Amino acid sequence: MENKKEIEILIRSVIKEIRENDAINFSSERTSNGDGIFKQVDSAVQAAKRAQISYASCSLDTRKKLIEAIRLELRPFAEDIAQKTVDETGMGRVEDKITKIILSLNKTPGTEDLVSETITGANGMKLCELTPYGVIGAVTPSTNPPSTVINNAIGMLAAGNSVFFSVHPGAKKVSCWLVSKINEIARNVTGINNLIVTIEEPTIETAQEMMEHPDIAILVVTGGPGVVRQALKSGKKTIGAGAGNPPVLVDETADINKAGSDIVWGASFDNNILCTAEKSVVVVEAVAAQLTDSMEAAGAYVVKNETDIKKLLDMTLTEKGPNKKYIGKDASIILDDADLPYKGSPRLIIMKTNKNHPFVIQEMLMPIVPVVTVDDFEEAMETVYKIEQNLKHTATMHSQNLTRINQLAKKMNTSLFVVNGPSFAGLGAFGEGPTTFTIATPTGEGTTSARHFARKRRMAITSGFSLK
Repeated sequence: MENKKEIEILIRSVIKEIRENDAINFSSERTSNGDGIFKQVDSAVQAAKRAQISYASCSLDTRKKLIEAIRLELRPFAEDIAQKTVDETGMGRVEDKITKIILSLNKTPGTEDLVSETITGANGMKLCELTPYGVIGAVTPSTNPPSTVINNAIGMLAAGNSVFFSVHPGAKKVSCWLVSKINEIARNVTGINNLIVTIEEPTIETAQEMMEHPDIAILVVTGGPGVVRQALKSGKKTIGAGAGNPPVLVDETADINKAGSDIVWGASFDNNILCTAEKSVVVVEAVAAQLTDSMEAAGAYVVKNETDIKKLLDMTLTEKGPNKKYIGKDASIILDDADLPYKGSPRLIIMKTNKNHPFVIQEMLMPIVPVVTVDDFEEAMETVYKIEQNLKHTATMHSQNLTRINQLAKKMNTSLFVVNGPSFAGLGAFGEGPTTFTIATPTGEGTTSARHFARKRRMAITSGFSLK
């Protein structure tokens, strides 16, 4: 926890320094004329197509300069973007959205991700390089709108594409502002307008129109299973992020105090709206009480009364799914509405349930995490496998037993598997590796980056080009 506090203090100090040195004038209004915002899908796509043709003639150095400019020029706006996102969507925590935005800016791979492959021999040379698709149609969610737009824009521009963003209607103001701002940065660096575009009034119908547009070369969908299925029906190459219901397994060999702290930190991060966040806990009986105490010490509120658990369930889960009123809301708001007394500012609500409880089976997208107790590791492994529902998205484990870790990693077969840390370490947040907010499990790409937004092309030269 000390490490966490030090990191949060560092992020705050960086943002404070940036704000003092740069005048910030954030608003939902457009930045200028020719700002990449259009009224119709076709006009936006056509503009992006013309822009991409010009962009394709730019050097790789120009792309590098553009990515550097995006990283540099958006940092001063991080806090304002985060606040505007919470204000518009009503979901998440400002400080956590700042972290996600800074993470996207700092750790999204750029042109360095476009690695060439070369083979030479007696018969000449084979060269494979990653080249642009053209205009990418990108669908973004309401849960992580700015971080996904930034993350996708950097990777897609690095690969030489232009982008039509079909943003979520529930986050259209902040998303349109961000698209316009990135387009402005791109225009200033490259002299090309409309490399990043969107429309003023996004709807389900306009998203479908974009998917079917003949000049959209590839679809990248970060959203729920419904929109991914729709994209796959388009007949276009699709990179699709799907649903998740990530469990965390804690066995008796784990560092229980660290496990409790990490689970609370990961599950409460941005109020659990990340698809990678811990949605349920499965713990062996021998350390269950200790883990609950550790989680409570780390900021979790423990609901012990069955009547209170039922009250929370009836309030937050409807016949149609999670009650949208509470998706991404602070734990304190949920507790207040359930009339449950608490002290301080709890970050997470936990309770003991069985493995078939609705809180376990249903992805809630709220800071509510059930704790399921089992007899031993073997039962725990089978339980988390069933809870994850073979979605193959994300799983987390706390254990010091390497054999068990390897065993569970193989069985879960998830795109992200995090060991002895908070779930978001798998996204590069306070963990190693690059950042992504598009985790393409249904279509197999996993954690996406610039190389996934490029066509792999092979050139064969049948004479020379070998120094062997």
